[in-house]
Amino acid sequence: MIQTMFSRAYRSFLKNKFFSILNMLGLAIGMAVFLLIAQYVKFETGYEDFVPEGDNTYRLTLDTFLGPEHVHSTAENFPAAGPALTAALPEIENYARLYNMGFKNNVVITNEEALPPVAIKQRRFLYADASFLPMMGYTLTSGDVNTALAEANTAVITQELAHRYFGNEDPIGKTLRMQDDDNNNELVHITGVIPHVPDNTHLKFDILFSYKTLFTRTRPDRPDFGIARYDNSWTRNDMYTFVQLRPGTDPHTVEAKLPAIITEKVPDLKERNERYVMTLQPLRDIHLTSRLSDEAEANGDESIVNFMGLIGLFVLAIAWINYVNLSTAKALERAKEVGVRKVMGAVRFQLIRQFLAESAIVNLLSVLVALAVVGAALPSFNMLSGLALTPAHLFQPWFIALVFILWATGTILSGFYPAIVLSSFKPATILKGKLKNSTRGIVLRRALVVFQFMASVALIAGTFIVYTQLNFMMSRDIGVNIDQVLVVERPGVMPEQRESAIDVFNNELRKDPAVQSVASSTTVPGAQREWKAQIKRYGETNDKSTTVILNSMDYNFTDVFKMKLLAGRTFSQTYVQDPDTSLVITASAAKALGFKTPGDAIGQTLTFSDYDFNSIIVGVVNDYHQLSLKQTITPVVFQCSAYDGEFYSVRITTDHDNLERTLSTVQAAYEKSFPGNPFDYFFLDDYFNRQYKNERQFGVLFTTFATLALVIGCLGLLGLSAYTAVQRTKEIGIRKVLGSSEGGIFVLLSKDYVRLIALSIVLSVPLVYFLMNSWLQRFAYHTSISPFAFIGAGAIVLLISLLTVSIQTLRAARTNPVDSLRYE
Repeated sequence: MIQTMFSRAYRSFLKNKFFSILNMLGLAIGMAVFLLIAQYVKFETGYEDFVPEGDNTYRLTLDTFLGPEHVHSTAENFPAAGPALTAALPEIENYARLYNMGFKNNVVITNEEALPPVAIKQRRFLYADASFLPMMGYTLTSGDVNTALAEANTAVITQELAHRYFGNEDPIGKTLRMQDDDNNNELVHITGVIPHVPDNTHLKFDILFSYKTLFTRTRPDRPDFGIARYDNSWTRNDMYTFVQLRPGTDPHTVEAKLPAIITEKVPDLKERNERYVMTLQPLRDIHLTSRLSDEAEANGDESIVNFMGLIGLFVLAIAWINYVNLSTAKALERAKEVGVRKVMGAVRFQLIRQFLAESAIVNLLSVLVALAVVGAALPSFNMLSGLALTPAHLFQPWFIALVFILWATGTILSGFYPAIVLSSFKPATILKGKLKNSTRGIVLRRALVVFQFMASVALIAGTFIVYTQLNFMMSRDIGVNIDQVLVVERPGVMPEQRESAIDVFNNELRKDPAVQSVASSTTVPGAQREWKAQIKRYGETNDKSTTVILNSMDYNFTDVFKMKLLAGRTFSQTYVQDPDTSLVITASAAKALGFKTPGDAIGQTLTFSDYDFNSIIVGVVNDYHQLSLKQTITPVVFQCSAYDGEFYSVRITTDHDNLERTLSTVQAAYEKSFPGNPFDYFFLDDYFNRQYKNERQFGVLFTTFATLALVIGCLGLLGLSAYTAVQRTKEIGIRKVLGSSEGGIFVLLSKDYVRLIALSIVLSVPLVYFLMNSWLQRFAYHTSISPFAFIGAGAIVLLISLLTVSIQTLRAARTNPVDSLRYE
């Protein structure tokens, strides 16, 4: 019986090759898009899924309030918080602290035993408590995961980095030296090797030093500096702290107990008019939902993931709708088959089963083609999405289950209605030919076409809006000129004559005619790491303090970045007091401090609340975006320092042909001034715009899948127009005999589709406006939704649809009326 059923389905497939191939092709493309997007969504929502107790693991975050004003939210916390909370609260089973040295651009770790020594500037470098590795579920290829970081001056390294440092040698027991420009110099022994750090973790690292290594740091006046600073401190909040709650613990119950502990450990908060609020942030929510300062990396965007999932469902629905439309349209051609089989004794259930079998075959073939497309498209998809998917991801259990569900659901959804329609025909009506010109199912088919093209218009209009916002962000004046600015990172190991070396570097650069100016600063636009401080006007109480970004710059910073001086002056070597007592502030800082005009701020004294240190405002410059347009502008205060910058910004005037020569000049000057340090640089415009990586990827994926959705919709439209032309063959012949022109017949056959598409455009407007406006609201600065987005999307869909329909309608219009009247 099964063989007979599939044999009939196969014969039906061959009999209607054109429609069957259209069905299969549309379904395959739709399924391939859906499966690729499913991989994307699974990856983005699967961060930290590998952690055994991930549902019970939380990051301890910190909010700072000054009086009633919220001034700061950070992902980092105090070093003493983890041990104190674990000791005080039985609900906390374990904790782990991380100190992120990757934030520093000037850390060099060297294998001094190699010939020549292998020195690498490390950006993914953390100090970690011994509990971190087992808490996060890591395993080691060498070493004991529970004790590898238990002692000071030990380290765990990834297999890839171990190969870079030691080649094919066993790294266990080998030594590495860490040096940075804060004069830290630590020698560690490798005690463990991690095979691989998952891509879907927000805590990516290449090497871990034991947290206790920090305890060994000393100062001439403080032998206990390391323990006091990194273990017992409630003053500097610069540690990631993770806590693991006991199973069944309500995190809100734990959070309710935190204020009392904070009050006990930091009793002078009330006197300072400050308040700390600690919260438990679920580990698995961090990547998509956290927008705190001092994140370990730029996080993803939950709204983008949701949009992508919605696009995947839209495209799949369009593909299934195609199948339903074409199958019900072709139902009338199979009416005689149904009538004869019913006369021969076939019952309705048998017919439904037969047509569902045909749907199962088409869906199965489509799934197989879709899987082949997914496999072939993975490299391109990785390039567009920024993921690193491999063919192995297609054999994961969840993906195999999804493919099966897709096939079964597709079979039922896209096959059940056509099966019901076909099996409901009455034999007497069929065999008398009364169904030949039936309009049965037209209303449903039209409704489905409207939905298809409404989704297509929505996707294309959404693409226009995404790119409009991207162009708005990329072209907006951010207050500083970052074009043609080459940034060199400060060396990790400074020569003993630090100031002299920096002077040599600057002087060597200025010899190059392509170098306009050089400046150093502790941060540059686009750097995620910000140093914030509380500042107030002299003599005012702490409740009048303002939170500002604290930066330092040398005498040429405003020249390099072409900032506008609004009042006063910038730093100058003419004024010897500038490095000690002078400040330059931005316009928003002047306003936040209560000055009515920039000029009113000149000569006024400011006090740093945390340090009780006074400085005088000598200049006010324009506001600028330190970070992307997703965030509002923050007030900035500049101190003067010629030798403490972490970045050297070089404004160059060179064309592409001379760029390599200029880079060689900069590298030669760097190596002469800071021998033995790896040379690293970047162009500031690229560096700043990397903050829009998620949005750029979203735009590219949006465009790609919107195009494919339109292609799928047009495939269905092509099939429907072909079927309509066949059904109206005799009518077309009569009209041509009576004098109708080809143009008139084209209009006759096309006008219904034009009306449906016009309705689709109208219905898509409120949907797109609601969804895309909610996306735009995530940006502090955003464009508005232009009506041209809908006009352009509607015009594109209408034009392509008409071109698709014209393929069949023009063919029908040009048919010889004699042949048309002989039809059938």
